[in-house]
Amino acid sequence: MSGPAETRTPLDELIAAGEDARLQLVNGALLAVETSGEHANAQLGIGSGVRAPYHRRAGDGDRPGGWWILVECAIQFTISDVLRPDVAGWLRERCAEPPRGFPVRVLPDWVCEVLSPSNLARDLVHKRRVYHQAKVGHYWIVDIQREEITVMRWAEAGWLVLDVLPVEGTFRAPPFEAAAIDWNAVFGKDG
Repeated sequence: MSGPAETRTPLDELIAAGEDARLQLVNGALLAVETSGEHANAQLGIGSGVRAPYHRRAGDGDRPGGWWILVECAIQFTISDVLRPDVAGWLRERCAEPPRGFPVRVLPDWVCEVLSPSNLARDLVHKRRVYHQAKVGHYWIVDIQREEITVMRWAEAGWLVLDVLPVEGTFRAPPFEAAAIDWNAVFGKDG
């Protein structure tokens, strides 16, 4: 006599597929992470621009440190949302060790999404709502079509838009205002 059939949840399926499968769980549905060349270029650019001065112990000057900066790691926000933000950051004062595991279960303090035609609704509606409900402190949206970045901070009523920055020279934006980030590096333009 056999027992009842084991029912696997979408989260079980994601974990069984493993981190190399490049999947995310969005509102209970498993979706593949797909990126264009333009998207990957901007993702690596923003990740590198933030990681160089901040992914280290707290310091001073142009390398203030104090953060863990990771690219596209699976983070469990809810039982039905294991998302892969393009870039995410954790304050070391709150998260003493680098985020580990699959999925990561420590929520980030900052996320950045790079928009592509295939992910507009997901990033601008669903992920935005999930990040807000999780009280992620800061949310950046990089629009590769418009070549601009929208910088937002969490507020109880909803995301507070702090700035929309066009591609020009360097920029400083919360929570990374201590060190300038070069737009040319973000978009791979050598000037």
